Amino acid sequence: MSARDIFHKAVKKALEKEQWIVTHDPLIVKFGKDKVSIDLGAERIIAAEKAGEKIAIEIKSFLNESELYDYHAALGQFLNYRLALQFSEPDRTLYLAISLETYRSLFSRDLARASVQQYQVKLIVYDPINEVIVQWQK
Repeated sequence: MSARDIFHKAVKKALEKEQWIVTHDPLIVKFGKDKVSIDLGAERIIAAEKAGEKIAIEIKSFLNESELYDYHAALGQFLNYRLALQFSEPDRTLYLAISLETYRSLFSRDLARASVQQYQVKLIVYDPINEVIVQWQK
């Protein structure tokens, strides 16, 4: 199992503040002989529909010297995790969780913005200090 991201607890707390119930920590997904470990799985009951909304969250900190290099690795991981989820839990939506600081610096770059759009990467932008979600980019 991989090490937890340094912002794991902050994202988990932020989700709970928005009435999400963390159901998996981590969420283990099987794909053939492979297993992947997604940081969190969560659910929220939608009262009007009497149905649940399920999400999976991969948390990234982008602390290395090159944010773009970290993003390349995170994007590849995100795409593979999304593929695995499509087969095992197609009703669960995958999000990439990134800090507000990373969002401001990395997504001011054309390549990062274009790839999020092209590959339909769903983002959760969070404030790790206040442990809140700032933006859901669906």
